[in-house]
Amino acid sequence: MSKIPRDSLGREFHYLRLSVTEQCNFKCAYCLPNGYRPKTGNAPDLSLPEIRRLVAGFARLGFWKVRLTGGEPTVRRDILELAHTVADIEGIRRVALSTNGSRLKAIAPHLRMHGVSAINVSVDSLNPAAFRQITGADRLNEVLEGIEAALDCGIEKVKLNVVLLRGLNDHDLDDFLEYVRCRPVSLRFIELMGTGGNTRGYFDRHHVSAGPLRLSLLRSGWTQREREPGGGPAVEYSNPGFSGSIGVIAPYSEDFCRSCNRLRVSSTGSLRLCLFGAGEESLRDLLQEDGTEEEIASRVLRALRVKPDNHRLQEGIYGITEHLAAIGG
Repeated sequence: MSKIPRDSLGREFHYLRLSVTEQCNFKCAYCLPNGYRPKTGNAPDLSLPEIRRLVAGFARLGFWKVRLTGGEPTVRRDILELAHTVADIEGIRRVALSTNGSRLKAIAPHLRMHGVSAINVSVDSLNPAAFRQITGADRLNEVLEGIEAALDCGIEKVKLNVVLLRGLNDHDLDDFLEYVRCRPVSLRFIELMGTGGNTRGYFDRHHVSAGPLRLSLLRSGWTQREREPGGGPAVEYSNPGFSGSIGVIAPYSEDFCRSCNRLRVSSTGSLRLCLFGAGEESLRDLLQEDGTEEEIASRVLRALRVKPDNHRLQEGIYGITEHLAAIGG
């Protein structure tokens, strides 16, 4: 197995977030408030052979975890074959999927059979009216049924992602905690990030720091876990009275980038070194021209040498210009 690559700061990278489509069937206010609108002349999504070649190149470098993202990855008709293709690549030990959960009830068992062992589901509120306001979709029951289906079919890791939004869901902590009392899921609260999908006004109105949430958890009997090496940016909390756990992801905290362990590739084959960075390196030419795994790995390593040390959000930079669906979140 290849040695896991490091950047100039010594951070190890083993985790690829691969967007498989920009399309999405929700209209989340912080991402795609007007719904998905294809760009004129936009390149097509990577094909299955291109994805296989891409992931094999990353696996050659020592990457062993791949998360399929979007957009909404389950809108791809070939998502099951795609998952199986990635899971079958030598060196890949975990295939995960991020989804809004709208199709999860129907396909969760099939995802598991095709190699998906971890699923993240976005569920920004357990209140139907608030959920509809945030996502533009009246489908909370479908999402919750999808989560139960993922648990019932034996998916190893089920995580729920909640974007903290002032005035919309920041007062719902008790409801979320009750939800994880008897369910073995990891519920992760994520600070709202400034992106091209939401305006500066939306960000200013609804961004809320995760600090008070952390303090509330500690005061109510939750214990912060020691962060595992290479475990990513979430700070995890546990409580002996709950089957589930809590995670807090705070991209505006000063130590956020220290634990970075991932690279991103867009659905059209562009390598992104940082969620908030403007630069990218296209890998598509190698994928279309039957580039070897060695050539792909070499180009990724070359790009990794100039990965920035920090996303600079603390310096007042608003964030990325694209919506999250274009990058894979």
